[in-house]
Amino acid sequence: MTEFCDDVIKLFPLRAIPDVIKLFRQQLNNREEEPDLTLLSIVTGLIEHSLTTKVLESGAPASGSSSANNNNNGETGGKSGQAGTASDSTGGNFPIIRYDTIEGLYKRFKSVLAPIEKLLVKSTTDSKFANREIIKKVSDIIWNSLLRSSYKDRAHLQSLYSYLCGNKLDCFGVAFAVVAGCQMLGYRDVHLAISEDHVWVVFGKTGDETIEVTWHGKGAEDKRGQSVAPGVESQTWLYVAGNPVVCNRYMEVAAIVSAINPSLTATSACLEVADMQQQLLWLLYDMGHLTRYPMALGCLGELEEVEPTVGRKNCEQLYNESVRSSQTYYRNHHVYPYTYQGGYYYRKNMYREAFASWADSSDVIRLYNYSRDDEEIYKEFLDIANELIPQVMKLESSGHSARSILRDASCFANLLRFYDGICKWEEGSQTPILHIGWAKPLVATIAKFDHDIRSQVIIKCADQEPQAQHHVFGHENGKNGTVALKDEALAPPEKGSHQQQHHNNNNITKVDANITNVGRLLGGKGAAVATALPKSLEALVGKCGEKLLNPEFLLQGGGQPFTTEEIGTPVAGDDGDSGLLSLSLTQPSAEHTVPSNNGVLKVGEASAVAPKEEDTTKGTKDELEPKRPVIVLYSQKMKGLKDLLLAEKLNTNAISLQITAQSQVQVGGKKLRGAQLLALGSSLAASALAHHHVTGDGNEGNTRPKRARRE
Repeated sequence: MTEFCDDVIKLFPLRAIPDVIKLFRQQLNNREEEPDLTLLSIVTGLIEHSLTTKVLESGAPASGSSSANNNNNGETGGKSGQAGTASDSTGGNFPIIRYDTIEGLYKRFKSVLAPIEKLLVKSTTDSKFANREIIKKVSDIIWNSLLRSSYKDRAHLQSLYSYLCGNKLDCFGVAFAVVAGCQMLGYRDVHLAISEDHVWVVFGKTGDETIEVTWHGKGAEDKRGQSVAPGVESQTWLYVAGNPVVCNRYMEVAAIVSAINPSLTATSACLEVADMQQQLLWLLYDMGHLTRYPMALGCLGELEEVEPTVGRKNCEQLYNESVRSSQTYYRNHHVYPYTYQGGYYYRKNMYREAFASWADSSDVIRLYNYSRDDEEIYKEFLDIANELIPQVMKLESSGHSARSILRDASCFANLLRFYDGICKWEEGSQTPILHIGWAKPLVATIAKFDHDIRSQVIIKCADQEPQAQHHVFGHENGKNGTVALKDEALAPPEKGSHQQQHHNNNNITKVDANITNVGRLLGGKGAAVATALPKSLEALVGKCGEKLLNPEFLLQGGGQPFTTEEIGTPVAGDDGDSGLLSLSLTQPSAEHTVPSNNGVLKVGEASAVAPKEEDTTKGTKDELEPKRPVIVLYSQKMKGLKDLLLAEKLNTNAISLQITAQSQVQVGGKKLRGAQLLALGSSLAASALAHHHVTGDGNEGNTRPKRARRE
């Protein structure tokens, strides 16, 4: 008796990639039976093994293309049948996959599950739905038959072929083998749940029961059999706060294909395996099975970036689609779609877009609490912060043209948003994240932006009071809707909340947008009281970074708030900025008030505060006045840095101390958190500003800070 139907048997032998595509299409289009996960995993694993690992075992030199001879599949351990290659007939090295080889491996997996089948026959209960005990037994059988060593981060160990021929599986491979085994036993309710760095199983009549069947890292074997219960761990990135990709059978086929690894070495890959993976992903894409699978879309994007397919969507479109999938189906809780996107922009020297994507990825990570199990994403952010961003700064500093991102205030805003997300990720976590190794690159990068650029950014601090929050969808600004360009405050989504996100997580508005810290906006050093400001006064305060303040107004409370001098001709004792034009302002009259729906001041003919009016004439002053980017800070650390970031001369020591405060500053043996940390940051900022004013010589307005030395 054969294991497969005639429609499958007649497709063998598989001699080239089109034959593999036909097999997958037959399985995906079969209306009578589910796709056979065991069959497809064995086939892809055998091909991958023949074209990658055998190259290395034979000692042939690794290159960008597989070129080794003697690709006899199924040789591992001498346990399976031999097969030749198609090199003599096709001109390539694609292995010939014969039916008897696949059938033998298929029967071997069935024999592994034989003890459980006997138990099911003797069982008095007959249910078509699996239970925790059955899944645990399948997991035990596979786990106990593996070689006793760790295979974390090893390539080519994710398929059933690796298990059947070498008793080796990685984390994904164990979970997949459990699901494939349950399918072979007749249970259709057992499916994979995939986060960005972990896999578990869902089952039951409603599919809402969960069970751990594999490990993550080392020393976590005892979790097998347990449920993924709500708790501290569920709020970590490892478990994506309850937003995993829960697969159906077709998405599990997509998981098989996404897990294919074409790599030969760390820097080379087998082109035949990559081509097969790319064509299979397009097959699944056309059938709609990647719509809810952001990681698979990102994988296809990477393949298209290396070798574009004529007539298909380009890699940038696929990366954007991966982002939309996360936003639409997983409450924008997946990080990798944005890092895929940011990496692409970085490689294309599109640094503005890269900064925006990296900031978006940080917007996602701040929804979680950091855990030691989040090692992979920690390394991702560390690489961006300490390698990629400094490299961008180094490249953009040379020449320092007007088109440089160092002259773009929105890039500075996105840089702050990136670090704000990481600081928020650290809050409430058991383990600190930011140390001096993070602080040094941050300070060096901030120092690359001149004061006239930094001062253009409007920095707001999110209100943490629940009664002040009124969540609505934000508007989209620019390519990714990353930095708001209108004067509005935003309320933060709480960690683990079920609030639906739209694009990045900063696009959420709140009701009391006029709650502003007056003392800090005016540059005061004393304690400031948060108070509700009229729109006109708030806008007036916002102009302090662009106009020269009148000393009499500051010291005695008399006269107009701003001088009539231009910043290019500073008044003695004033700290002007030579990069901006100073315009005089008079007290607004009754008929000239700032409209309530706009907090931006427009200067009229008589130097008075004028309302925003529609003007059909060309070349109005509205068109000449650029919009200033708005950044909303959520983390206590970055809130404490607000004044330091906008200071004309950067106090690098204070910035470094504030960034590393949680891991280094302790009071009474307890680490500072929450309001204490914010108070520390405020005192640091006040101290830095006080030192700046006391030591100023009255001519600092004409002196730009020296550019940090490039390493």
